[in-house]
Amino acid sequence: MQDCDQGPDNFTFPMVLKGCARLSASKEGMQIHGQALKLDLGFDVYVMNSLINMYGKCGEIKCSRRLFEEMGSLRSIASWSALLSAHAGLGQWNACLELFRRMSFEGYKAEESALVNVVSSCAHLGLSDIGCSVHGSLLRNFSGLNQTIQTSLIDMYFKCGRSKDGLSIFTRMKDKDVFAYSAVISGLAMHGKGEKALKFFSDMLEEGLKPDEAIYVGVLSACSHSGLVDQGLKCFDAMTVPTSRHYGCVVDLMARAGKLEKVYEFIKRMPIEVDEISWRTLLSACKVHNDLKLGEFVAKILFRLGLKTAGDHVLMSSIYARARKWDNVAETRLDMASRGLSPIPGFSYVVVKRKAWTFFSQDRSHPDSDEVYEMLYQMGWQLRFEGYSPDTTEVFLDVGEAEKRQLLEGHSQKIALAFAMLKTERGSKIRIVKNIRMCNDCHTYTKMISNIFKREIVVRDRRRFHHFIDGKCSCNDFW
Repeated sequence: MQDCDQGPDNFTFPMVLKGCARLSASKEGMQIHGQALKLDLGFDVYVMNSLINMYGKCGEIKCSRRLFEEMGSLRSIASWSALLSAHAGLGQWNACLELFRRMSFEGYKAEESALVNVVSSCAHLGLSDIGCSVHGSLLRNFSGLNQTIQTSLIDMYFKCGRSKDGLSIFTRMKDKDVFAYSAVISGLAMHGKGEKALKFFSDMLEEGLKPDEAIYVGVLSACSHSGLVDQGLKCFDAMTVPTSRHYGCVVDLMARAGKLEKVYEFIKRMPIEVDEISWRTLLSACKVHNDLKLGEFVAKILFRLGLKTAGDHVLMSSIYARARKWDNVAETRLDMASRGLSPIPGFSYVVVKRKAWTFFSQDRSHPDSDEVYEMLYQMGWQLRFEGYSPDTTEVFLDVGEAEKRQLLEGHSQKIALAFAMLKTERGSKIRIVKNIRMCNDCHTYTKMISNIFKREIVVRDRRRFHHFIDGKCSCNDFW
């Protein structure tokens, strides 16, 4: 074009920038940005929107934000949509929702494609109240929701612990595609409803739809979370060319059921290269089932492959602690420190009055922490009266029993639960989201709280959902 003395314009630049975005070609995108500035097109609204999108897709979110703020009154709905998409694409869910709130406050109405990103953010954060509000906005402002939006809503409701709402949307869908079935099957898997997930899988096959990789991952996960080992293996055997994700699911399926030796034999026979996920899944199972010998063996393999992370060190430290090998615990922690590795801190958050409150272990940062800890003390007293005995094997430090009980009391989930008990109406449902697997002690504790205080408590941990009602959990103590 330039060789023919025909310069690019505000239609050409967006097309080229779109290509850079697809290829994640940030260097070339920056060069094109420079060209646009030289031709006095750097502040053209179409070009700027394309630049926001390009920088966002390339992971340069600071550049996207800077351009967005520089636009000022030039901002259009497309500008907001581009930045919303950029934040969501990078997994910056809170930033996406903050931008959406600002957008609404300034009087802009998001387009359908932008609202998919908002719904996705609500799904990942487990914020059902905001998700419901967005759903309502979609119904009011758009006549007939497309497949993508409906599938996003299904996913959101399942991830927010509202499986009935997710199923309701799916049931009303006229044309159910593979993606919709995938959302439902994966959602049911998270809630431990394996039999129901298999029924939907059967319905999908009867409709003539061909299952893809994601569908089989959902089915195998559903079997894994429900202890349906035979059904899961049957589905796996029916696959033509399983991927590493599917092999990883089978490892998880058998590992959860405690079949560790069979898992190891299965891994050895795998016709593809064993990835770190499979080894790490087995290591995690060694912790759950107290298999020190196999745990040490797997940890050495991860170390030899150069894949040992902070999480692996923590797992191995936990395995040693349960075996009361405190010298090995200390050695593992020193090794982790010498490598500059830091474990990801566990946290729990709970939504109260449409605001998410985050708590870490032993957290006293909240302004009302004195009241929260008083509630925590009262809850603990009532539980002990009902026969609760803290599971001190969940403390992986060589300290006395009294200190172990104190450390257990300060787990983030318990603090979040006490806060919710304090700040919400009696009898109302409590929803908590965790970034790590729930420990055995917190599981027992929450079951008893649900019974004593007559509260329905829904906890989403890193692995699945737990619905606590009247002293029982939906996982049937299998997670």
